[in-house]
Amino acid sequence: MRQPAMTRPLRIGLALLAALSLTACDREAQRESSAGFAGLGEQAPAFNRAQPGTPLSIPEDHGSHPDFRIEWWYLTANLEDEQGESLGLQWTLFRQASIPPDERPEPGPWVADQLWMAHMAVSRGETHRVAERFARGLTASSAPSRQQAGVTLEPFRAWLDNWRLESRVTDPQRDPLSRLELEAMAEHNGEPFGYRLELIAEGPLVLHGEDGFSQKTADGQGSMYYSQPFYRIDGKVILDGETRSVTGRAWLDREWSSQMLEPWQTGWDWVSLHLADGRKLMAYRLRGGRDEGSGDYLFGNLIGPEGDSTSIDGTEMSLTPLETSHVAGRDMPTRWQLEVPVQGLDLVIQAPHANRWMATSVAYWEGEVIARDRESGERLGEGYLEMTGY
Repeated sequence: MRQPAMTRPLRIGLALLAALSLTACDREAQRESSAGFAGLGEQAPAFNRAQPGTPLSIPEDHGSHPDFRIEWWYLTANLEDEQGESLGLQWTLFRQASIPPDERPEPGPWVADQLWMAHMAVSRGETHRVAERFARGLTASSAPSRQQAGVTLEPFRAWLDNWRLESRVTDPQRDPLSRLELEAMAEHNGEPFGYRLELIAEGPLVLHGEDGFSQKTADGQGSMYYSQPFYRIDGKVILDGETRSVTGRAWLDREWSSQMLEPWQTGWDWVSLHLADGRKLMAYRLRGGRDEGSGDYLFGNLIGPEGDSTSIDGTEMSLTPLETSHVAGRDMPTRWQLEVPVQGLDLVIQAPHANRWMATSVAYWEGEVIARDRESGERLGEGYLEMTGY
């Protein structure tokens, strides 16, 4: 039976509290969750399903997909300041539908069917600053730009409060994501940190998996997934009372789904690399159970300098932990071997700084990594590593 509209705020509040309550659970409880990491293995039959054969539509797919349960706009960047010191940053906007499409309420001042969450981080050396914000919104709003959070297409803009990722493209023939401005500021112990940066794409968008459908389980669960991995970036970073001019490279992921995982998948290890020869490499391992390697699902994509890509399945690659660091009360793999024999790649991927724990409502590890040839030790690239469910 359909509930009265007056109960919607309560439902939304409970949904948000449920998400926040993950931080109160210990690691063992999260591992034993019956719905996979962060509930991403929970069945969602009332929402649209990501599936192979679904054509992507660009630029429309840069916008929101409210009939799917979960979605994100996810940016990481490897930077260098004028003195040659390395920095890293992350900016992410998450959307979660709290009400299925056929149960949405009529527009009104006290109802909402979408929850929004944004994360930002700035890292340099042993310094790692993290901030998080929340909002809620209504799919049917007639004035989305006046909402606290959301995504618009004309022009492209993704925001929560004054954290924003905006297109600076004026030519309607160009992809709106080909030139962006990113701005976010927060405080740590009264000290501001953040960034204002310009991103210019030097290559095309890249679809992952089967024309944009990225399979995540042997049973066929997955997401719609594409990236813009070719950004050159420059601007200002504020950290520890200093403003620094920076340049570097960035990677933007676009992904949406309704059930991304199977209930027994406990989390994932994901890496994106900018290789020195101009290629890009994305790889992930979905962990299938308590025993190391039990039921893991692997996939990768090797992207050429011009944007052509080659999918790599689990029989053609391995992603193996080599060394752990004790971080936030748990052991995290911060040194990995990534091997793709058919492509002649045998890499050691090392996090130079282990303290990149994102102590957000749904906590995870994310930070900069360096890739070296396993045999010679030659530096072959840099990128970002994300690890969830530990």
